[in-house]
Amino acid sequence: GWLGDRYGARNMMIFGGALYGVSMLLLGIITQPWHFFVTFGVLLSLTQSISMVPLMAAVNLWFRRNLGLGVGILWGAGGVGTAIMALLISYLIGSLGWQGTFWSIGLVGGGIVLALSMFFRNRPSDIQIEPYGTRPDDPTEIIRPDAIEKLRIKVFNKHVRSTRAFWNLPLIHGLGCAGHGIILIYSVPIAVQEGISLVTAAAILSLISLFSVGSRFGTPIMAERFGGKRIMILALFVQGITVLTLFWASDVWMFYVFGVLFGIGFGGEMSAYMVVNRQYFGEGPIATTYGFQMMGALMGHAIATGLAGLVIYVTGSYGPILALSMAFSFVGVLMILTLEPSHKMLIPDWENSLSPEARSTPAIGVASAGD
Repeated sequence: GWLGDRYGARNMMIFGGALYGVSMLLLGIITQPWHFFVTFGVLLSLTQSISMVPLMAAVNLWFRRNLGLGVGILWGAGGVGTAIMALLISYLIGSLGWQGTFWSIGLVGGGIVLALSMFFRNRPSDIQIEPYGTRPDDPTEIIRPDAIEKLRIKVFNKHVRSTRAFWNLPLIHGLGCAGHGIILIYSVPIAVQEGISLVTAAAILSLISLFSVGSRFGTPIMAERFGGKRIMILALFVQGITVLTLFWASDVWMFYVFGVLFGIGFGGEMSAYMVVNRQYFGEGPIATTYGFQMMGALMGHAIATGLAGLVIYVTGSYGPILALSMAFSFVGVLMILTLEPSHKMLIPDWENSLSPEARSTPAIGVASAGD
């Protein structure tokens, strides 16, 4: 996130696309377990953060209004890609083998990201247009020297860190990701334990991805319309309560019903954060703040994965980790309840800490100071 604020989303996407291609090519030649941990666990993890966080923050710059629509399109596209890739990889492995699969995806996927990054711009003013939803009476976007942009980022982040939401949102995101991370890893083994074939059970993940598309797209729009706090509560509660299905699931159709229902909550849990950031913090340089929230999310995944494995090792049962998944989600719901109301901007006057020439509306800032 900090790098995105500093160097821009476009440069980060170019670097991320190149790193993705190299990482996938390296995956095709690994021969030792530690090779896998370095390429998949480190390099591809860096790729995910480098590409996703600045790109999501850039949407905040391109949409002055209807931000939920822009965020929903981006998250929805990610869900479509996940669903397609789950099927495509199965086909490619059968046709090309695992090495050919990694190489082909790395070359094509990395090439597409690099090519599209050439057309991407960090903000509308880079091509002399206004952000989506701009009205005639809105202040015109100001192009500032780098030194002033750095100062704005520093002051904005200082004010954001003074709010309770800044510290709570990463924790909530971590709890939500811990809740669904356990399910994404262990739902297929649970189905296999019930006598369902691996191929049939793997369709659970495809259903989760497929039915998350609608909630990925719709949740940010609903958050913008009805308030992010209440929509986050609803999505995280749905994610947690649907896990109950797995305690009694024994037939294929029951697992597939679970995949559909869980996918709705799963897609909604992750996709409202950028809208909530806008509601809490306004249109400031948000990439560093959003990166902090994504750090919490990925830590939730990492901690839950290791903890769930330890619980299974100790108990020899999947039941406790299902309860653990639900607990993570429901504690997240309780944490959301402690957040400030999302209809109220938390730092409306942060630019008052800037000199007049560094503010969004310098003329207005000077007039206000003289009143």
